[in-house]
Amino acid sequence: VQLQASGGGLVQAGGSLRLSCLASGRTFTNYGAGWFRQAPGTDREFVAGIRLDGSRAYYIDSVKGRFTISRDNAKNTVYLQMNNLQPEDTAVYFCATTKGPGISREKSDYDYWGQGTLVTVSS
Repeated sequence: VQLQASGGGLVQAGGSLRLSCLASGRTFTNYGAGWFRQAPGTDREFVAGIRLDGSRAYYIDSVKGRFTISRDNAKNTVYLQMNNLQPEDTAVYFCATTKGPGISREKSDYDYWGQGTLVTVSS
């Protein structure tokens, strides 16, 4: 199973980026998915999650109204649209798939991880 994350980059505060995560090697439609991020010197934190069918999503408070997680099961891809980015959003972003169909904030509920893509937001 492989997850390939892409779409990171350097953006000014207030700008937007869309991250993509392409899954291969498993039946993507059977599992939930999520995005995490890790800033230097901090633990990896949950950002957003989505159910296997895209019917529900969950966000941490700091990104609500700015970030949108979505998925295209026909393309085995999950996305994270990030708008109004702020310097505190700077981190390496990781996608992951859950062990089951639902949403989870816990890293231990995810079994496959992408390699991470760096998002840098300048002030």
